[in-house]
Amino acid sequence: MADIIRLLPDNVANQIAAGEVVQRPASVVKELLENSVDADASEVHLVVNESGKTLIQVSDNGKGMSETDARMALERHATSKIQKAEDIFSILTKGFRGEALASIAAVAKLQMRTRLRGSELGTELKVAANEIESQEFCQCPEGTTIKVQNLFYNIPARRNFLKSNQVELRHIIDEFERVAMAHPEVAFRFEHNNSELFHLEPSTLRQRIVNIFGKRYNEKLVPVSEDTELIKLEGFVGKPEFAKKSRGEQFFFVNHRYIRNPYLHKAVQKAFEGLLQDDSHPSYFLFMELDPARIDVNIHPTKTEIKFEDERVIHSIIRTAVKHSLGQYNIAPSLDFEHDQQYAPPPPTHKSVEAPGIYIDPNFNPFHKEAEKPAVSGSNTSRPSSGSSSFGGSGYSNPRPTSRESHQWESLLSQIPEIPDEAEQSQLIPEEGLNKVAYIQVGRKYLLKAHGEGLMLIHQARAHQRIIFEKMMASLANQQVAAQQLLFPVQVTFSAGDFSQIKELLPTLREMGFDLDEFGQKELIVHGIPLFLENPDLDQILHQLLEEAKDYNSHSKEELQEKMAAEMAKVAALKVGTVLEPQAMAHLVDELFGCSSPYISPEGRPTIINLALNDLDKTFT
Repeated sequence: MADIIRLLPDNVANQIAAGEVVQRPASVVKELLENSVDADASEVHLVVNESGKTLIQVSDNGKGMSETDARMALERHATSKIQKAEDIFSILTKGFRGEALASIAAVAKLQMRTRLRGSELGTELKVAANEIESQEFCQCPEGTTIKVQNLFYNIPARRNFLKSNQVELRHIIDEFERVAMAHPEVAFRFEHNNSELFHLEPSTLRQRIVNIFGKRYNEKLVPVSEDTELIKLEGFVGKPEFAKKSRGEQFFFVNHRYIRNPYLHKAVQKAFEGLLQDDSHPSYFLFMELDPARIDVNIHPTKTEIKFEDERVIHSIIRTAVKHSLGQYNIAPSLDFEHDQQYAPPPPTHKSVEAPGIYIDPNFNPFHKEAEKPAVSGSNTSRPSSGSSSFGGSGYSNPRPTSRESHQWESLLSQIPEIPDEAEQSQLIPEEGLNKVAYIQVGRKYLLKAHGEGLMLIHQARAHQRIIFEKMMASLANQQVAAQQLLFPVQVTFSAGDFSQIKELLPTLREMGFDLDEFGQKELIVHGIPLFLENPDLDQILHQLLEEAKDYNSHSKEELQEKMAAEMAKVAALKVGTVLEPQAMAHLVDELFGCSSPYISPEGRPTIINLALNDLDKTFT
């Protein structure tokens, strides 16, 4: 039988191996940016066209490479960062495998121009599918510029699996943000299709976060700091009130390397326990520094997964540090044993302690202006006369009020209207007007009404949400959403990543009654809003709608519209604490029972609770 095992050609092996490193344009951006940082660059410039499908170019002012190093850098497993396997456990650079440039060159056309610091001439190489087309001296700035064109041109099947330009751009922005955030001391620029998305100057970590995600993040951040023998922890967490439904803004860095770790993520979630709703996720930007010998970064070619030697201890440190910061900045409740009255010190032991006493003044009348409050005293307080008891019984007397006091009681009682029973109401009030006077607002939150053999309790905010939601869905079905123009257009600013996503939602938002357009690279200008939104915070509502879209994975346009309509109804509905007049209460309930699903809110929560008479009787047993 003939031998069937054979060695793959280098170009085929390189293309297969490249699949682990270069999965999409964002993978190329990540590898090139990290190489620039490893080269001690203080300025990095990223240029992308067509979301990286036609061009990715990274320029830096780092160390640069010699002619020989430039050629060797394109070989697989060629690196300057380690020499032996043990070096992996002392590595502080981003890369060390020597696979990135070789993998990129295997699936794209690559041009490199590089010059060592202090050298007069640089080197230019042109490579296509790992084949060197040319290498020659050139004039270029100190540092390195790598241009990647026509990604996956030689693997059409892989290119066909790429997503839309907006999706691929969003992934590129994610990778750019992670590298830029890990190195606030480095200046970064990012241009896409000849438009500048980011221009980040060297700054502090807090300022870098604000520059990336927007000025409104400055008020959201709570500092976290902890320094132990095992780990040094620095960074920020977001305040609970700014938590989101999506998990986008959650960053862990270990020795300035971005990582993903579900176990450590749970540590932050536990620190926020009791402060967030079940479907909300906190934002955090946490940086850990620890001995490289205590971690293993050689798990996956992307190097976003690492193993910790003391993962449980690190989990506890993160949870405790975050919880302490939330308490220190009055975000979470904390105990003050010096001021908490529950922990008051015991009385001095050299004084006799007498049990406190209490008695009832039988002549006390709360409606008598000259009435004195009953006294509470110890042994020195005068006791009531014999026959009286501290807790009533035969000694408790209730003298008959004087004629003046009786008149005051009668005057007070005359102001309380007599409530007729159901039969009397039907005789006094016409049936069609019964609902208009039968509701009581409780706690500025619920509407209460006697109903049959019991009580009906209505959550006014959720009821209003249901009403608005069904009107909105009916208008969408008829394609007749009423809109109103704003007197003055409003500008809403997003981060670069969010802006690329909100642009995908523009058709849906317009169908829902918003009149808006793109304005610059990170802003929308709003000219009109749906009619039922009265004086909305457009910045808040558009960001909330974006979060709903991020959290929703279905590709059904109708389901996305339904989810966004539910969020808009929540924003536009009556807020807890709103005082309603009797007619408004009756009108709200009438509209609620005109809905197709009056008993649940758009979020699936109950709007009406019926309390039967038997249930009420049980509470008094």
